[in-house]
Amino acid sequence: MNRFRLDRLLTLYLFRYLSARSVRRIPILMYHSISDEKEHAHPYYHVNTSPAVFDDHMRLLRDQQYRVINLHEIETAFQDKHFNKYAVITFDDGFRDFYTSAYPILKKYGFSATVFLPTAFIGDERLSFKGKECMTWEEVRALHHQGIAFGSHTHSHPQLIDLSAQEIEREIEQSKEAIENRLGSHVRAFAYPYKFPERSMTFINSLRNILTRQGFTFSVCTRIGTTAIEDGSHFLKRLPINSGDDNRFFLAKLSGAYNWLYAVQRGL
Repeated sequence: MNRFRLDRLLTLYLFRYLSARSVRRIPILMYHSISDEKEHAHPYYHVNTSPAVFDDHMRLLRDQQYRVINLHEIETAFQDKHFNKYAVITFDDGFRDFYTSAYPILKKYGFSATVFLPTAFIGDERLSFKGKECMTWEEVRALHHQGIAFGSHTHSHPQLIDLSAQEIEREIEQSKEAIENRLGSHVRAFAYPYKFPERSMTFINSLRNILTRQGFTFSVCTRIGTTAIEDGSHFLKRLPINSGDDNRFFLAKLSGAYNWLYAVQRGL
């Protein structure tokens, strides 16, 4: 049984009834690891999703008739006047269990995903990040040929706000070049590592300029919520997902009922 979650209680019994649906929004789901590994923090902070729960989530997307797209297709989705149930599935960190556990489930439902790689930990031999094994380039190439999209998650996954502009650009450029050289295709998407620095507008504007200069057309971060066309194309909100997202909670997040948490997040 999950520990008490105030965010779940408020989402299901208050904000689910108050959330506005007048503006078209697309949920971008943020997963990390698909595993049964136990975590000791409060469930709100968990990053693991069990294969069984992940399968439930994908089944719900199918049953609710969501059309799952890769991140670079989101602009086209907003322009679609005839269909309004799109979703994007993203994964951070390039863990091996995406290849062994997540992809077979995605394939079962005919879904794709966008995976963000910290390229210092993706090698020809098996490397690890945060104590977990990562994919190899051979596995990344195999998934790329199956329609999985890959984006940059920097090279070494640093706290970017602690670096100089030159160091930030090198981190991003090195990651982008590594993926493009290995896959032979352009990398257009970037995911910001760690908590997004909401109040540092000088940093945010500088980073946006770097991403544009490096040829990125879309980026996501850890801002919580669904995304609307008015949000632009950089630093898009996502919905953090883990094993604590039972079916009701997951569907509520898809509907926009979890968007209230962004106001709380900004105040922290």
